[in-house]
Amino acid sequence: MTAARIHPDQIPPAPDLSFEQALWAAGVLGVAGIDEAGRGALAGPVAAAAVILPADPHIQAALSGVRDSKQMTPAQRQSARLRIQGAAQAWGVGFATAEEIDTLGILPATRLAAVRAVQALAAAPQHLLLDCLFLPDLPQPQTSLIKGDQRSLSIAAASVLAKTARDAQMVAMEALAPGYGLAVHKGYGTAAHRRAIAALGASPWHRRSFQLLPMAKESKQGCTG
Repeated sequence: MTAARIHPDQIPPAPDLSFEQALWAAGVLGVAGIDEAGRGALAGPVAAAAVILPADPHIQAALSGVRDSKQMTPAQRQSARLRIQGAAQAWGVGFATAEEIDTLGILPATRLAAVRAVQALAAAPQHLLLDCLFLPDLPQPQTSLIKGDQRSLSIAAASVLAKTARDAQMVAMEALAPGYGLAVHKGYGTAAHRRAIAALGASPWHRRSFQLLPMAKESKQGCTG
């Protein structure tokens, strides 16, 4: 698949409420931003989060500094997590396990985690904003955005909650699968992680359908509907 592209001029300096405000103005107040974390990892679950922000433009100031979680430090993500959870009208997190990833494939498992995140919301959303994803099993109207976590504050907030929730699981998983360094690299395919797999074999929490060895580069390209 050819990677979808977007002109740099379409990416604001920080995620904003442009997409949310357009929907709010049309009377659609329950807008959920959705994003995932851990899609390219070799071990552990894929996580997704859904965040409904209040239909109030002032929320952008309250969540200043919230952006694509990959652009934030761990300390920044933890601080942002607390602010997001405190400011959100509703939020939910969902997971799909390594076993589900191996059984279904990574894209269907990612969708499953996202559906579970939406189902975990205290209030059902009216519209979904997603980062390069579409959820055919959900009835809500959906907008899939290229680089959505850099353009929509709701999606950026979801990226932070997904990342911090998954990281916490990977830290806890270290005790269940010692020797791999899961608490450090969070299951991604670092050289140290692959050496550990070569020495110890795959644990029950590794994605056996992935190419664990030899060294290979996994990347997320474009939008996958």
